Amino acid sequence: MSYILSNANRWYCAQETGYGQVGAITAANRIPAVSLKVQNQRERSVRRDKTGTRTWAGLPVGIRQHTSFEAISYMRDWADTLNPPPHGPMIEAAMGASGALWPGATTSVGSTQSTIYFISEHGLSAGQAIVYNGEIRFVAAVLTPQVVIVNAPFATAPAAGVPLNATATYTLSTQLPSVSLFDYRDPADSVQRVLTGVGVDRLTISMNGDFHQMIFRGMAQDVVDSVAFQSGQGGMTAFPQEPAPEAVDYGLIPGNLGQVWMGVIPNQMFTVTRASVEVRNHLALREKEFGSILPLALAPGGREVLMSLEFFAQDDFATNALYQAARQQSPLGVMFQMGQVAGQLMGVYFRSVIPDVPTFEDSETRLKWQFNDTRAQGITDDELVVAFG
Repeated sequence: MSYILSNANRWYCAQETGYGQVGAITAANRIPAVSLKVQNQRERSVRRDKTGTRTWAGLPVGIRQHTSFEAISYMRDWADTLNPPPHGPMIEAAMGASGALWPGATTSVGSTQSTIYFISEHGLSAGQAIVYNGEIRFVAAVLTPQVVIVNAPFATAPAAGVPLNATATYTLSTQLPSVSLFDYRDPADSVQRVLTGVGVDRLTISMNGDFHQMIFRGMAQDVVDSVAFQSGQGGMTAFPQEPAPEAVDYGLIPGNLGQVWMGVIPNQMFTVTRASVEVRNHLALREKEFGSILPLALAPGGREVLMSLEFFAQDDFATNALYQAARQQSPLGVMFQMGQVAGQLMGVYFRSVIPDVPTFEDSETRLKWQFNDTRAQGITDDELVVAFG
């Protein structure tokens, strides 16, 4: 008997067939495990019966249960482009809509840095991502079935006959799906867990750390474990076995690699020191109905999509234009690219943000501007798009 090493830990995620109904997983569903905090507790009901003593007599079996979690994971590469990225189910749980896979297409003559021509119908719609030469961009407009305009220019115009890489694009939706999060450890006879009915209340994507990082916070219907498992939990007849564990074969992306584009006319910001994006779903659970111990469904509330940004101020056009847009309350687009190699890219795109006037941070030797919790706006479920490529 020995201690259980915390780094001998593997996570997998999968979308559920119904709320709390655990989906199947394969080795391809593995996401990098950094930290998972789960709290499963009974409702703290107060007994008011007069027992004649100050001793608490306890609560009966069957009191409602509450489960909350926080999972920290690194962004990883996406090698199998025929299937959704491993983080896809968790991103869908935070944003709502199913991921849209685009297989890629070949460019034609006439492309510029911002207008892309294809030799055949591209099958793209506004908001979907495309990748060329280690850069990810989003379709701002579809001109024809063979021509699109992207939200920010590529570094170079795609030459004719170049196949563009596949992408997976995730958009917002009014309803949120649930996922299962699998938590396996060594040795095999230690407690293994599955979080069922996982709903993501907050998704935070942070940049310029050691590695690009995602934090998922929210609630789950229940925690099913290998020690106390009973048939029927999570819609299962037996506790699920882990897929044959493989050596760590995924790649992580350094947190300092990427691009930031901002402005009414997009300009690349070269002096960013810190950035983060957060989706807040104000999620609640259907957990007060009579006759149930566990929650019955997810109930999302009003959505907030927020951006925080810090960069060194310069006396250039892009910096001054950003300040002017803030003063005039002009909506502008914002795009973050994480990574710089195809297959290891993630893009985050805000179509419309009206920034507050930046905070001037002058306590150091160089002036910094800070935008904190700037909220994105939209018409219907279009404040934010997230893509892998």
